[in-house]
Amino acid sequence: MKSSICVVGAGSWGTALAISLAKKGHNVNLWMRNKEQFNMMNQAKENIKYLPGVLLPNNITLYHDIHGAVKNAEVILLTVASQAVRETVKSFKASICDQQIIVNAAKGLEGSSLMTISEVIAQELPSNSFAVLSGPSHAEEVCRDMPTTLVVAANKRGIAEYVQDIFISPKLRIYTNPDVTGVELGGALKNVIALGAGISDGLGFGDNAKAALMTRGIREIARLGQIMGADLGTFAGLSGIGDLIVTCTSMHSRNRRCGILIGQGKKLSEATASIGMVVEGVVTTRVAYELSRKYDVEMPITSEIYNILYEDKDVKEAVVNLMIRSRTHEMEEIVANQQIQW
Repeated sequence: MKSSICVVGAGSWGTALAISLAKKGHNVNLWMRNKEQFNMMNQAKENIKYLPGVLLPNNITLYHDIHGAVKNAEVILLTVASQAVRETVKSFKASICDQQIIVNAAKGLEGSSLMTISEVIAQELPSNSFAVLSGPSHAEEVCRDMPTTLVVAANKRGIAEYVQDIFISPKLRIYTNPDVTGVELGGALKNVIALGAGISDGLGFGDNAKAALMTRGIREIARLGQIMGADLGTFAGLSGIGDLIVTCTSMHSRNRRCGILIGQGKKLSEATASIGMVVEGVVTTRVAYELSRKYDVEMPITSEIYNILYEDKDVKEAVVNLMIRSRTHEMEEIVANQQIQW
């Protein structure tokens, strides 16, 4: 099955997915907002800024005109930063029809509304089918055909399987999942924990601390996700613990690298400027913190990372606060819900 696909956003992830799709034989339009980047990529046939040394296949057509890029695409793949999704969709919605499928590959939540991206798309493009693509993945590896496994979630099984067929290849395995909310929240909220993992690394803490942070972090993610309607099992899968592992442990991760710099004493503005690309976890931390208050969900790690980023709290003090919290059972929700006698 060969399709016409428009990738909206030519950062590292958008470019990597465009390359993967093109290698499979799809006709790919790759749109970018920046005219200078467009001219440079047209001349060099590679994304020098984000993925240097990886050549673009001939069946990728570069676009600076968003309307021309999306007009005849069967699938529109969104890879712009989460905070830019609504504005970008509004810019091209008049140029598409109801039959075009929207797939989101950005991992974040909208800061102004606290919405998931599927909720944003439902507002802006209510007649279009939607799917979300997520999972443990770095652009630097996908573009070089390193084995990667992702998950695609949609409310309609046929849409999920259609998108699965488009992406799946010998080096890119795709699973399907009906839990759109869970897949979105797992992909977004793991960035908060990855910031914390980076802060821990920046402070010079060891593997023990990071393992604890990741394990308790996935419980926070699942706790919020469940009250927002997600399936708990999703957080044990690729978009949950899988993505959390890769983002908390790899130097490809912008969120972890940003956290390392903060742990080493840099201000948030200095850290994000040093990364030079969007660090999705920064806004997501604030959104997660506000959602925890909205739904009255206990998220101590998220709260401390929020205090570090937005209240200028000392990082070592934040760690102490986590360590001296009131004692509790590891599986406190299960014990309470099942009334286990122990």
